[in-house]
Amino acid sequence: MKAKGSRVLLGMSGGVDSSVSGYLLREDGYDVVGVTMKVWPQDCISRAEDKCCGPQAVADARAVAHSLGIPHYVVDEADLFERTVIDYFTSEYQAGRTPNPCVMCNEKLKF
Repeated sequence: MKAKGSRVLLGMSGGVDSSVSGYLLREDGYDVVGVTMKVWPQDCISRAEDKCCGPQAVADARAVAHSLGIPHYVVDEADLFERTVIDYFTSEYQAGRTPNPCVMCNEKLKF
């Protein structure tokens, strides 16, 4: 177990799980730093508004970090997301298959 005061990098989605994790870690004495991936290219922002990891999720994560008093950073992974997930989804769909973009995103970007 790490000593209290150790720095923890917390992936934040803006949802309940990461928000509560940030709170509990901070309350337990850890130096918490929040980070969120921006995965949607700028020209797709309007279509990504209500999607997983969309602009609202980034804004929610930033707001939670602010309310917890922890620093928050956004890592721009839009180009990698487009090459890895969107291009895969498009090619699979054009080939007549029904791809699940979350599988590729989870395997190649998130985890």
